[in-house]
Amino acid sequence: MHFTKKKVSEKRSELIENLKSKKLLRFPGAYNPLCAKLIAEIGFDGVYVSGGVMSNDLGLPDIGLTTRDQVSYRSGQIARVTDLPTIVDIDTGFGDCKKTVEVFENKGLAGCHLEDQIEEKRCGHLDNKELVSTEVMIKKIKDSVKARKDNNFLIIARTDANSVEGIGKTLERIKAYEEAGADMIFPEAMKDESEFEKVRKVAKGYLLANMTEFGKSKLLDKKQLENLGYNLVIYPVSTQRLAMQNVEMGLKSIFYDGHQNNIIDKMQTRKRLYELVEYEKYNTPDKKITDFSTEGHE
Repeated sequence: MHFTKKKVSEKRSELIENLKSKKLLRFPGAYNPLCAKLIAEIGFDGVYVSGGVMSNDLGLPDIGLTTRDQVSYRSGQIARVTDLPTIVDIDTGFGDCKKTVEVFENKGLAGCHLEDQIEEKRCGHLDNKELVSTEVMIKKIKDSVKARKDNNFLIIARTDANSVEGIGKTLERIKAYEEAGADMIFPEAMKDESEFEKVRKVAKGYLLANMTEFGKSKLLDKKQLENLGYNLVIYPVSTQRLAMQNVEMGLKSIFYDGHQNNIIDKMQTRKRLYELVEYEKYNTPDKKITDFSTEGHE
């Protein structure tokens, strides 16, 4: 039994309708399903699953070491616990875009983004990245579009060209990726308003902005991004960074003080946790929870 009310198809169609509204949709990153529930409760528009966060969660650097099975399993768990649409980072496609799109669509995701780096990819805000040719990326986009069964499953093309080839080549790639059938463009590592604006002038379709901390992009607020004509913004690593900073501080306090009395006020209470996981719904005698699968459900 699922306590989410919406079918996957509804989540996807509502996302498309919301994109048409011209307002900026905000998708914070969720590093686990519980975090996704909090994102939904606060009132955000959707949930984002970062490939970098998935790598970090496994104790690995974001250099293409995670597998399709690892990321699809976890993103499926995250997608199923809320009524919000969830989009996921599929890096360079895990070697087979057709298979990858089929897997993630079946897991209940609302869309995915694919990047134009080589298989041994790097975080989008690091230097020394290498790109595949425009032609190779076009084929990946076309394969991805062809593979989906639901036309509302978003195929988002990310280009990392700005810090490799410059803004001029980035704009050329964006035009080509849209012509290949990408529903949305994700221009990675734009430095400032000027570069975001140049992309908007060239792109015909939806645009995604990445407001990740400690990166190459100036952190713009909701109003600025709306004025620039962007449709969706992600905060990919914010929740994991917040969590890990506080976990580190708390563990050090326990280690050096010998107890946790000094940090109790920094902790989520048992009562608040039970509210978030909807404990009482699961504790009702006449409700039998029988389905904890991670597949998408219609």
